[in-house]
Amino acid sequence: MGKTSRINAGDAVDKSVGAGTDKGAEVNDTGKYDNLKLENQLCFPLYAAAKEIVRHYKPFLDELNMTYTQYITMMAMWEHKELSVKELGNCLYLDSGTLTPLLKTMEAKGWVERNRSKEDERVLNVTITPLGESLKEKAVQVPGKMSACVKLEPEEAAQLYKTLHKILDTL
Repeated sequence: MGKTSRINAGDAVDKSVGAGTDKGAEVNDTGKYDNLKLENQLCFPLYAAAKEIVRHYKPFLDELNMTYTQYITMMAMWEHKELSVKELGNCLYLDSGTLTPLLKTMEAKGWVERNRSKEDERVLNVTITPLGESLKEKAVQVPGKMSACVKLEPEEAAQLYKTLHKILDTL
């Protein structure tokens, strides 16, 4: 058998050399632990790239007095104006345990308001405030600044976007 370069279900990129065995023979341990090597993990470059992207956002978001999580929340709010906490969580892939303190901080800054739904008291809605809306004008420059940091051709960026959403859709 030759070398392979594929992603297996365990999220590793299999670069091991396989060894065939005869029926009843001992399994060859050569390469048995290759899927545990960091260099063979798909999850690791995704994690490292995401961490580095967020790190590059920091100076631009510091100018807005925002964290990255607040920034993506505000992007959802600029687009939708009002969302339930559940809808916001689905949009951002965040749970209510993460959203609750985040939204409390954003409400204290005057960017959003949280109110119970008039139709169903169990539903907590988040609404953007005029102050939150005004931040949009300052934030509009952030994507352009970030694109200067990430050296991808438009076609590469589009393919990466498509691939990452395919991963999110399957999880």
